[in-house]
Amino acid sequence: MDLTGRVALVTGGSGDLGNAIARALASAGADVAATYVGNEPGATATCEAVEKQGRRTCRIQLDQTDPESARAAVAAAVSRLGRLDVLVNNAAWNIGIPFPDLDGLTDAVWERMWKTNLLGPFQLARAAAPHMRAQGAGRIVNIASIAGLMPSGSSLAYATTKAALIHLTRCLAVALAPDITVNCVAPGLIEGTRMARRLPPEVAEQARQRAVLRRATSGEDVASQVVAFCRADTVTGQVVPVDAGIHFH
Repeated sequence: MDLTGRVALVTGGSGDLGNAIARALASAGADVAATYVGNEPGATATCEAVEKQGRRTCRIQLDQTDPESARAAVAAAVSRLGRLDVLVNNAAWNIGIPFPDLDGLTDAVWERMWKTNLLGPFQLARAAAPHMRAQGAGRIVNIASIAGLMPSGSSLAYATTKAALIHLTRCLAVALAPDITVNCVAPGLIEGTRMARRLPPEVAEQARQRAVLRRATSGEDVASQVVAFCRADTVTGQVVPVDAGIHFH
């Protein structure tokens, strides 16, 4: 897919990774709608970065634990930018709870984690699909985590939601074919982000030590992989780790 003149909706556009993804899509020629929950200044900064690249943009408030908010966000993107070609499910929530602390995983934590990290992306994909099908093509890219591929990450709940998001990617690739491709990027530790700051210190250090490149994951590399998935016409149901080469023993 040529991204020139296409429209992308990037959830979590107020954050560091969302900003990088929005800028990469704009650089590839797309107009970008960026969502936020409460960090409106962050979304504004992302939109300003998109505008500097000569692309149209808008910011949209989204609480993806709320099905109606998900539908409204997709409708707002279409209304303000005229169409919808790309959905990047980047928004997520985590909290640092060591794996052995099962009592710390309260029902409230589980519910918020699953609603935000799995149900939200599904609802957004379901809302976006009719717009993409009407145009005969679309791209959905989910941002998971290496925690979805191995027992690691900020909490047991977070790891399982990301594992489920990876499988949702594969299932949606079947459900939405042949018009819409669905792929997934699984980043490692991206230093300096709000998500990284919520990691237990020992988990972050473990990720640093196990990366064979001896460095953190680049948000720009994650964003580049998102763009690559959007451009590809015959790639769907795939998961690509971008993690500086983390190998667990």
